[in-house]
Amino acid sequence: MKIALIGYGKMGKTIEQLAIEKGYEIVLKVDKSNAKTWTNEELKQADVAIEFTRPESAIQNITRCFECGVPVISGTTGWVEKIEEVNNSCQKLDGGFFYASNFSVGVNLFFKLNKILAKMMEAYDSYDISLEEIHHTQKLDAPSGTAITLAEGLLEKISRKSEWVKETAQQENELSIFSKRIENVPGTHSINYDSSIDSIEIKHTAHSRLGFAKGALMATEWMKNRKGIYGMEDMLSSE
Repeated sequence: MKIALIGYGKMGKTIEQLAIEKGYEIVLKVDKSNAKTWTNEELKQADVAIEFTRPESAIQNITRCFECGVPVISGTTGWVEKIEEVNNSCQKLDGGFFYASNFSVGVNLFFKLNKILAKMMEAYDSYDISLEEIHHTQKLDAPSGTAITLAEGLLEKISRKSEWVKETAQQENELSIFSKRIENVPGTHSINYDSSIDSIEIKHTAHSRLGFAKGALMATEWMKNRKGIYGMEDMLSSE
């Protein structure tokens, strides 16, 4: 399989290492040195593109893949308020698009656990709910895309909460997301249910980027020759 890496930071380099170990070929690497000079001809050599860049460039990169007929997976966060625009472009251009706020299999199991527990806790309104996410200091967006996905799962199941807010909630219907940035932390997410009597917490802690990179490479393999719009749930349910 031939892969284009659009974004060659720490995640891109980890994915490259795993891909080469599996015998795949990296036909294009896009970083700061060639961000304005890489060509459609180079991109078209790839069976699948992997896009991990920045919010301000993600949509342009993804759309370019659609235009070149190359399925693309993206893990860039901080831009998903415009995801309908990208989905529409994918359909219009008959492209292939796979998006995940987090490619870790463990995190996606955590997403499901979050909804199961939230459904149970809906009946117990004495518990207030909050989220906390901790990432490395190079992560620019806050809250993280993973935290927002967790918050949306909670809002889907907990009727007393109608919106999430950054930091401390001012209204009872608001769900707090607290963000911390600490050196060398790949990612920790916790959901807390607190009452005057006790507290319940569920947590996912990533120990390295390897889990995210392995999941991204799994998605890359799965997306080869596919068209349409997909996410981790589609891939994991097809296993």
